[in-house]
Amino acid sequence: MSNTLPPADTHCDGATLQIHHRVRPEAQERYETWLRQIIEAAGRFPGHQGVHILRPPAGGQDYEIAVRFASEEDARRWRESNERRELLAVIQPELAQDERLEILSGIDFWFTPPESGAKVPVRWKQWLITTAVIWPLTILVPLLWWPLFRVAPVLETWGLRHGLVAATIVALVVYVVMPRVVRLVSPWLHRR
Repeated sequence: MSNTLPPADTHCDGATLQIHHRVRPEAQERYETWLRQIIEAAGRFPGHQGVHILRPPAGGQDYEIAVRFASEEDARRWRESNERRELLAVIQPELAQDERLEILSGIDFWFTPPESGAKVPVRWKQWLITTAVIWPLTILVPLLWWPLFRVAPVLETWGLRHGLVAATIVALVVYVVMPRVVRLVSPWLHRR
């Protein structure tokens, strides 16, 4: 089993457990049931912020699961928990190979290709996609805040206004827009 884990004292704002499972073809229905159970269990742990699953295409066997936590410490706590260890032992016989797991910090997980051994996209493509996502948000989000700024002028104070807009843009990028955009453009993004 291949696991990469940074030192416990490493601090980061957010961490994603990226997990790869290759499931035996005859076990996919059992795996899907198990997947619901382990997602529910992870959701009860402190710092849990959500799960993103890439299921295999028809006839495929490879599942990519990204479990997001508020910190590396929260991710480590779930990764090393008895509950996760016991659930993994239940499904282990249904896997065609050992689980691959790594912890990614910050935005690394957006641009880390799911295929084993694949390379991270070239920097100019990362820049282009990130700019294409953030640029329209910098136009739209201030317009969405505008009515609230008019009702509560204190929120329009220089610095506070920028912080509210920035926090909204970052939340939209991290949780809503970027994961979908990267999945959509993945074939182009990972082509050399």
